[in-house]
Amino acid sequence: MSKISTITEADILAEIIDPDQAGLNLEVARSFLELKFSKKSEKRIRQLLRKNNRGAITAAERAALEKYLRVGQFLDLLQAKARLSLQEAS
Repeated sequence: MSKISTITEADILAEIIDPDQAGLNLEVARSFLELKFSKKSEKRIRQLLRKNNRGAITAAERAALEKYLRVGQFLDLLQAKARLSLQEAS
């Protein structure tokens, strides 16, 4: 019996974005590095993480947390590519 591997959205995006390869123009790279969650979103993420750590998170809250985490992973991929692009340009 073959083992089925689970692929995540982040895995698929990593294949598309290829954060280990430069290739962004400098203006785009710099703009990606400026992207971040708002203060309101950061506060909500911290609240959800605390509730999750305490085991007091609801299913809806867990789903919201997972969405924030997926977006964070996507942002990490974009910013890794941006940093590499800027590094190779200098």
